[in-house]
Amino acid sequence: MNCNKEKNLSRCNCSYDPCARKGICCECIAYHLKSRQLPACCFSKQAEATYDRSFEHFARLVQSNAV
Repeated sequence: MNCNKEKNLSRCNCSYDPCARKGICCECIAYHLKSRQLPACCFSKQAEATYDRSFEHFARLVQSNAV
């Protein structure tokens, strides 16, 4: 399977610039799930900027209809 890194980068809203996983979705998802987190693409730009990517933060956003 080929990675569509360049295509993925055009949709990636991760604001952590030194991230080595940008555009490599399978690595990003695996990395965040190990820490009970979701990747930046699951959050709005405003919510992602908090760097709180926890399941709990996502659940609060869903409950408040922010996602």
